[in-house]
Amino acid sequence: MTVESGKPEDQVETTEQEAIEQDVITEQVDDILTEGVLGNEWEQRIEELTDQLAKAKDQTLRAHAESRNIKRRAEQDVEKAHKFALEKFVGELIPVLESLEKGLESAEQAEGNHEAMIEGMRLIQKQFLNAMGKFKVEQLNPAGEPFDPHMHQAISMVPNPDLEPNTIMDVFQKGYTLHGRVVRPAMVVVSK
Repeated sequence: MTVESGKPEDQVETTEQEAIEQDVITEQVDDILTEGVLGNEWEQRIEELTDQLAKAKDQTLRAHAESRNIKRRAEQDVEKAHKFALEKFVGELIPVLESLEKGLESAEQAEGNHEAMIEGMRLIQKQFLNAMGKFKVEQLNPAGEPFDPHMHQAISMVPNPDLEPNTIMDVFQKGYTLHGRVVRPAMVVVSK
C-alpha cells in the first residue's frame, strides 16, 4: 500500500532537516550571547531566531503527529480488509445453506422412511454452520426478540394482543452477520 502524499520517508527527511535548522539557530543565538554585544539590533535578531526555533519545533511535532496518524489509519484499513474480506463469499454461501435447510424440511415432511437421509442432512447442516462460525459468521433467528432496524427487515406488521408492540412474531428469512456486521438482515413479521 502506498501513501500518495506525506510519505513517512519524506517526513523523516524533513524532520532531520528541521533538526539541523534548529541546531543552526541555537548556535547563532549562542554566538551572539557569547560576544557580549547586546544592542537593539542583536536583541531583535535573538527574538527572530527564537521565533524561528519555536516554529521549527512546532513543525517537527506536527510532522511526528501526522506520521503517527497515517500509520494508525493504515493499520486500521488493513485490519478491516482482513476482517471483512469474506463478506462477498459469505453472501454467496448463504443461499446454499438455505437450500440445504429447505431440503431438510421437505425430507422431514415427506412420506416414507427417510430417517437416514434426514440425519445425514442435519449433520451436513451442523458442519456448515460450524465452519461458518469459525470465520465469525453468525445466523440471526430473532423470533420473540424486539425489532432492531439495523439487524432486521420488517416485511409486515400484524396486530397481536399477546405480544408487546415491535416484537418479532415470525422469521420469514434468517439473517447473517460477519464479525458483527450485517451481511443480510433477517426478514421478519413484527407485532403492532
